[in-house]
Amino acid sequence: MSDYDVQLMAQKQLREAAQYLDLDEGLIEVLARPKRSLVVNFPVLMDSGEVEVFEGYRVQHNQSRGPTKGGIRFHPDVDLGETTALSMWMTWKCAVVNIPYGGAKGGVKCNVKELSQRELEKLTRRFATEIGIVIGDHADIPAPDIGTNAKVMGWIMDTYSMQAGYTVPGVVTGKPIELGGSEGRVEATGRGVIVCAQEACHNANLNFEGSEIVVQGFGNVGSVAARLAEQQGAKVIAISDTSGAIYNKNGLPIQELYDKYSGVEGGIQNYKDCDKISNEELLALKCDILIPAAIQAQITDKNADAVQAKIVVEGANGPTTLEADKILHDKGILVVPDILANAGGVVCSYFEWVQDLQNFFWEEDQVNDRLSRVMKNAYGPVAHTMREHNTDMRTAAMIIGVKRVAEATVMRGIFP
Repeated sequence: MSDYDVQLMAQKQLREAAQYLDLDEGLIEVLARPKRSLVVNFPVLMDSGEVEVFEGYRVQHNQSRGPTKGGIRFHPDVDLGETTALSMWMTWKCAVVNIPYGGAKGGVKCNVKELSQRELEKLTRRFATEIGIVIGDHADIPAPDIGTNAKVMGWIMDTYSMQAGYTVPGVVTGKPIELGGSEGRVEATGRGVIVCAQEACHNANLNFEGSEIVVQGFGNVGSVAARLAEQQGAKVIAISDTSGAIYNKNGLPIQELYDKYSGVEGGIQNYKDCDKISNEELLALKCDILIPAAIQAQITDKNADAVQAKIVVEGANGPTTLEADKILHDKGILVVPDILANAGGVVCSYFEWVQDLQNFFWEEDQVNDRLSRVMKNAYGPVAHTMREHNTDMRTAAMIIGVKRVAEATVMRGIFP
């Protein structure tokens, strides 16, 4: 993903928030380290008849507030440091939106584009078996992430269920609806981003309707955020995907771009009525709201000064480095941090898990209404904490998240 040390970044963010909370050094040390890190190496029989060995991880950061929760990514750059940092962010994210989970993360170092469907299924099922000793519907609940999807979650659920001897739908979230998935789950992260963008506009006395929006990344999160923004009357003037970025100052037809150009060879570059721009130019465009929804460390000390958005709403995990945070804050740009802005996914995963445990399912409008309510209820206290401590919004969100986890940890005490 990036040569930026995200684990160090996550630990620095923790220590910065801890300064406001007067935490014991021993407690900070507990929160700075994962509770459990599992590294597995496992063989897969490939279609060629050859055996290939893959390395995988499952890191559980903190269980003080409940079972751990977090995605599984299949990507060539997955490593233990990145997985650990992402598990920490999941802990704070769950605490900020006040759902009863701790953070976890997992991954396999592989390139899904080079795997056949059969190889992908075999890899998934073997990995699920290897981490089966630490996951479970009351222990640790995986979800999709980069390189994984609902189908992969279905395979993990089936593998775990086969070994349990009965169906355990609650062991993963982000599953197909037919296997106990939740309505609204696919759109949840992007929907949460837009709820946060609307709240940010409201607090800044800006009209969301008619605002100009730039979205970096047109994958699941970015495409949903862009489509919902368009539906709510905003104007999306630029987007990017792996093929590059496109710009039209009068606004882009997001639904058309999604329907006709998303996921096809050449991607959005096939669309003609626009200017082709670079990723750097996209991040520097003058706009009301910039939504980085690609990968981490995209806004750094090298390009933060060029950012001209009034508000940055982080759809991706860790898209803004610590150094860039300070630059944006000094420029008066409000950054709605990832642990709040993109928490819609884990909130809806929580809804899915609750529905699975109860075997009682909700309609999509119920899911969306509850999601919006949770996001708004989380946004208010973060904005209040930011004003109270005269700090940036990430630090404010971290203060709330770390405080809730620290309190739960202290209340539970140290066993034995």
